[in-house]
Amino acid sequence: MVYLRFTAVLAVMLASTSLAYAAPSDDAYIAGYAAGALKQNLKLEIPVTVKDGVITLPVAGLEDADRAKAVQLLWEIPGVNSVKTAETTSELPTDNTLTAVQVSDDGTTSVTESVILPTGLLPNGHLFKPLLADTRWAHFSAAYRNYQSDNFDGRDIGSVSFGETIPFYRSNFGKSTAQWEAGLQAGVFSDFNLGASSSDLVNTDFIAAMYSSARVGQFSAFGRIYHQSSHLGDEFLLRQANSKFERVNLSYEGADLKLSYELPYGVRLYGGGGGLFHREPADLKVWSAQYGIEFRSPWRIDFGSMRPIVAADIKNYDENNWSTDVSARAGVEFENLTVLGRKLQILAEYYNGYTPSGQFYKDKVEYVGLGAHYHF
Repeated sequence: MVYLRFTAVLAVMLASTSLAYAAPSDDAYIAGYAAGALKQNLKLEIPVTVKDGVITLPVAGLEDADRAKAVQLLWEIPGVNSVKTAETTSELPTDNTLTAVQVSDDGTTSVTESVILPTGLLPNGHLFKPLLADTRWAHFSAAYRNYQSDNFDGRDIGSVSFGETIPFYRSNFGKSTAQWEAGLQAGVFSDFNLGASSSDLVNTDFIAAMYSSARVGQFSAFGRIYHQSSHLGDEFLLRQANSKFERVNLSYEGADLKLSYELPYGVRLYGGGGGLFHREPADLKVWSAQYGIEFRSPWRIDFGSMRPIVAADIKNYDENNWSTDVSARAGVEFENLTVLGRKLQILAEYYNGYTPSGQFYKDKVEYVGLGAHYHF
């Protein structure tokens, strides 16, 4: 069956979530442990709340240095998935799945949460959150895509990606809660023609980068120097032997910078740009821009521990006369289905623009699809 290979990849990803679901965090234990640790080590008596392994720490009145120490201490507790800090003008809400609470008519409730991550070598988490609709953001995924035209190799395409952003070191700027980190990012992105007799590999893009990011409250930045190369599958080349298809030795290095700001109620805006160097072919144009918007619902659907997600990513390349490439995704994130700290997302997707698959970068495509994604 032509869909067997793609189905097997997707099934492995989905089945692995059941292993993570079998071992939920003991929130009561974590809350008691956290309160004791804060009192014994930092002489702080703070009423933390815990839900699904996420600790919310009220920090109103704490010095920046004490905040950083407290967060670092809480991250070291076994079973903790995340640590959030909350500035509040009233009691902390009991449901800390909310990242923002609307001000009531009498103005007595106002909660703003931010995250301070652990520091040191190989720390947990990321200062710059992944770009959910970016077709070339390194993560683990499997998707089925139906192309609306014939200018790609087939209409039924299975796309998989394998990759990660790995922070090697993180620290605070002085005694403040502003943080920076440095690490590596790498990803492999492959497309398979599910309509071919052997589900032929069509194209694979390899991306490797050194990056640095920073975060201050709701503002974050991500800069990198990267290499990308693209390669065609053997079966695809054999099928194209008698056609006019022209293979391109596409390989280049580049640098880019993205800035992000997280607004209340789960809305995030980002934008940036970049340029290429050491280009092959040498006539590739240099500049590009990228920007987008995301919405992660601060309200959870409790019966399925799901959060709705909507994201749109837009890219413009000088190579394509600044034509607009649009990638949009929408679906849900399962909070309780995690593997190695990654949350499962099931997202419908739509793309219209020049294809991100490297060897076909001169071709304009349109597709709809459905995929499974793992993100921190």
